[in-house]
Amino acid sequence: MGNATVPENYLPILIFIAVGIVLGTLTLFLGKFVRPNQPYRAKLAPYESGSPLFQDARVQFPMRYYVIAMLFVIFDIEIVFMFPWAVAFTSLGLVGLVEMVVFIAILVVGFWYAWKKGALEWD
Repeated sequence: MGNATVPENYLPILIFIAVGIVLGTLTLFLGKFVRPNQPYRAKLAPYESGSPLFQDARVQFPMRYYVIAMLFVIFDIEIVFMFPWAVAFTSLGLVGLVEMVVFIAILVVGFWYAWKKGALEWD
């Protein structure tokens, strides 16, 4: 082993971190010199939450914007639960398949309900 300042087991990790920092910094600087840079007034204007900033900051956004965002988050998170099931599909057998069919049916019913209520309309 020896009297090393950095243990030998940590050396590959430190090298990996150093290479990551160097490559990340290098690609950012190369991108700055290679990409086109032609700013104009509209491009530099602040843009937030899906609408240009032309009025008072206290403007109220339509509730539909938040409802659609929440529905996206809910369905997106629910879909993430399918990945572990897909990985362990062969070991779960018929019980796992039935449970996933019930899970997907609940998602479809929730999606259908949101669609019928008009929560997915932008009008």
